[in-house]
Amino acid sequence: MTTRRSSPPGAGKTPAPAASPWRASHERQRDRELKRDAVIRAAALEFNRKGYHNTSLDDIAARLEVTKPTVYYYVTSKEQLLFECFVAGVERIRSACREVRRVELPARERLNAVLRQYGEAVASEFGWCMVRAEQDDLSPSMSRHIKALKSEIDHSIRRLIREGIQDGSIHPCDPKMTAFALAGALNWIAHWYREDQSMSGAQIAEAFVGIFEAGLRPRAVAAAEALPRRRARRAPAALSR
Repeated sequence: MTTRRSSPPGAGKTPAPAASPWRASHERQRDRELKRDAVIRAAALEFNRKGYHNTSLDDIAARLEVTKPTVYYYVTSKEQLLFECFVAGVERIRSACREVRRVELPARERLNAVLRQYGEAVASEFGWCMVRAEQDDLSPSMSRHIKALKSEIDHSIRRLIREGIQDGSIHPCDPKMTAFALAGALNWIAHWYREDQSMSGAQIAEAFVGIFEAGLRPRAVAAAEALPRRRARRAPAALSR
């Protein structure tokens, strides 16, 4: 009589994969980044509410309902928080500048896309920091970085204006002065806009782009588009005679 050897438990089954310590590390890193973003956003809200010099790290910690040492775990100083708030705001504009390089559209339409993102960024919680950061007491290296990022955006806008003049979608103008006028108008949003107003940041950005569009559009195009509107206004008056 032959004895059948019993198989060990689980024989023939694929073993469950062991938990990867690298995956856990990745998740911890993502969790840390989310918390760091929350610290930066909380700082922006406090700077908007009280101003940079009147805001303490205790205020930021209180908004997050954590201790001040917890805030120090993610940033080294209040100065770094102001710098990071600026970077978070302008990154939205820089991303739009990079994105429009990859699309085949008239330069005026690409410029409008950048200006919409610019307006929404300035109307966000980071807007105050974007327009005031350079005026506050930042280290020379941080100030140089801020100036470099502002210059990058300025030159991107100028380039789109020049391309629009070349492709006929923008009326001939001085690209440098026009870029200054556009940025100046958008930056001023941060001085008066509050989130509890009737219009959202996106609506305000769209309204500003509509005003810019009327000024940048080639005059012949603007006149041709205005003619049907004038005729439409005259028609009811003629019928009433």
